[in-house]
Amino acid sequence: MARIEKKPTAEFHSGYGCVILAAAIGVFGFIIWWSWYSLTTMDSEIAAIAQEQPAKLAEVAPQPGLAQKLADFAKAATAGAPATLRLSADELNALIVAAPDAGSGTYAEMLRVKGFAPESGEITTACSLPMNTAKFWEDTKRHLVGEIDFSLALTEAGLDARVKTVRVPGKTIPDGMLKGMQMYGYLGPYQTHPEIGPILMAIKSFSVEADGIVLSTRAAP
Repeated sequence: MARIEKKPTAEFHSGYGCVILAAAIGVFGFIIWWSWYSLTTMDSEIAAIAQEQPAKLAEVAPQPGLAQKLADFAKAATAGAPATLRLSADELNALIVAAPDAGSGTYAEMLRVKGFAPESGEITTACSLPMNTAKFWEDTKRHLVGEIDFSLALTEAGLDARVKTVRVPGKTIPDGMLKGMQMYGYLGPYQTHPEIGPILMAIKSFSVEADGIVLSTRAAP
């Protein structure tokens, strides 16, 4: 039986290996450069709109009867019974302050509800959001101080709140930064909470009114 011999059909040159290695180094170098460019660019964009000190947000007054209102709604919601929950700005702020740490901190020092826009279905808040610096190892923060408009949404994991608009007096928010903030669900950390998660999942409809929001376990007609 004849033996099969494999012969090169083109001339090999030792320089080919150098070209491949150079290409690999070039790709790796591009990744390093792009990571550095993205970090420094975002760092400069944050520096242009943020301030070093956080803002002092409004104090939150006690809301008598809120605990019972929440307990009644939670009991009905988890039992699958029809229930409606109406919350004012003061009550929402009391919830923000009292909400437990779901593993990513709380919003107690970051957000305060200011008002509602029924025509657009948005909730306006005052904000003081901590933002990282490029020197993350120094554990220092800057703060985005201004207003954020949120919209509510029903997701597969339950009720969520997402950023629609961000305003900082005298500043322009970069489009890339705004899009990044819009991707994050602010109720996401609570959707997997053992007590809060089932309640958020039980909410089937909502509305934003001039004096508050209305949550319901009934689907919208």
